[in-house]
Amino acid sequence: MNVKRFVARTSRDALVQVRQAFGDEAVILSTRPCAEGVEVLAMAPDSVAAIEKFQSTAAAAPAATPRLPAAAAPARRAAAMPAEPQAAAAPRAPVDGDVEQLAMSTLSFQDYVRERMLKRRQAAQQPQQQAAPTPAALPRAAAPAASAAPLPLEQRLAERAALRQAERIAAESAQQHQPKQTQRALLADDSHYGAGALSLHDDAAWHAPAAVQAAAPVMPALASQADHEQRTMLNELRQMKGLIEERFGALAFMEKLQRNPHQAKLTQKLLDCSFSPALIRKLAAGTPADVADLDAWVASVLQRNLLTGEAEPALEDQGGVYAMVGSTGVGKTTTTAKLAAAFAAKYGASNLGLITLDAYRVGAHEQLRAYGRIIGCAVHTAHDRPALEDLLDLLSAKKMVLIDTAGIAQRDSRTQELLEMVGHRSIQRLLVVNAASQGETIEDVLLAYRANQCKGVVLSKLDEAVKLGPALDAMIRHKLKVLGVANGQRVPEDWHRMSSHALVHRALRGGGSSAYRLDSDDVNLVFTAPPQRSAAVQQHNIGGGAHA
Repeated sequence: MNVKRFVARTSRDALVQVRQAFGDEAVILSTRPCAEGVEVLAMAPDSVAAIEKFQSTAAAAPAATPRLPAAAAPARRAAAMPAEPQAAAAPRAPVDGDVEQLAMSTLSFQDYVRERMLKRRQAAQQPQQQAAPTPAALPRAAAPAASAAPLPLEQRLAERAALRQAERIAAESAQQHQPKQTQRALLADDSHYGAGALSLHDDAAWHAPAAVQAAAPVMPALASQADHEQRTMLNELRQMKGLIEERFGALAFMEKLQRNPHQAKLTQKLLDCSFSPALIRKLAAGTPADVADLDAWVASVLQRNLLTGEAEPALEDQGGVYAMVGSTGVGKTTTTAKLAAAFAAKYGASNLGLITLDAYRVGAHEQLRAYGRIIGCAVHTAHDRPALEDLLDLLSAKKMVLIDTAGIAQRDSRTQELLEMVGHRSIQRLLVVNAASQGETIEDVLLAYRANQCKGVVLSKLDEAVKLGPALDAMIRHKLKVLGVANGQRVPEDWHRMSSHALVHRALRGGGSSAYRLDSDDVNLVFTAPPQRSAAVQQHNIGGGAHA
């Protein structure tokens, strides 16, 4: 058997060398990359006849008994015969014969094992539907196997060494043709088994990686397509359900309004006052059937759900440390001056401390200093959190300390920095809200400045607000307490504490241009809203609706 090894930079050059050595009928045994390029093992075509002859001789030999594990075979042979008689009776074979028997080269072992593996694969591919042997035939079939002589130890060692080397070569060849992910998956699976637990001679073990590679691109594609179709169908069903609920809800609500003209008139009036459709829908759903005056009933319900500080002492009487926060231009500095003047008129300027954090606007601190000179109180400036803490320690003996902050838009990233700066444990925040703003703007301000963490709300610029409905609607929805209102520029005359009755009465007066008013035909356009707005309806927890 003539097997040669060829090394070249590319596979083409290696095949050219094989063709020059053995001709066009050369047999390629293996190819693998190496440091020099590509390594090819090949042999002459006449060596195939010698291999076939060797296979026929091996097939004619009687079947051997089942092999035992390497560790158990010597123990079984030692137990079967005494050690000393065996050693005396069995003549020792010449050393030269052992050398000749084991003098098979590595390439010969590879060829031998490769042919054995090829033969086993062909046998496994044949149909295996054979009748099970009868119990009587089993002893007859086992007798020749038991009487067969075991193979010599040297031949078994040689075969075992050749099998290990062939398995290693086969594994390296398989790894060259598999993707890296498949190799890692196979290695991860092998780590769960012990040495020798996996058979490398099974046909399924040879073809399983190829099947996995072929099925891997197909299955995820089918699963992804099925998931996409299911999601599309679910979205269409949800849209259809939402459309049906929207239409039926609008029809039911409009039918209810048509059956009760007074209720339809009240709904139109609340819309003119710029209350949210969610609040109006909640009020309409809880309207009692036997109420005589719907306007009085709605006013009483709004008053009970609007929180104010009328039952508590005024801010100037409570004392403490308060920081005015809010968006740009809502009147924080003027509100600070009004509250400071109201406090100084009762308790004196010596018990008052004023701090300004407004370092962004040009001349902002000068405005508060002018008010401080009129009141007779010094104004301190803090540029950062440590300076503010030092000033708070300095003014700790004062009964009231007011902090004026910079006006920052609710969508500005510096809003978070301002809230962290006034996050001292002794500081109570008062959120100043422009009552003349739109409902959506007020909602955005309340969320940005975390109104639920503030002590209360100060409604400013009531004198500029045409409609007070959006501001009161937001206060009711978020359950915020209105601690004071400012309705002008005069200090301190335009600082008031209004009751819920006065605020609701002011809101229900309505007003505004006729161009923005809705008639009875336009109400249908408002209440045919998408169903996702129903979450806003749940936020209005209107209490005492039927007990007016």
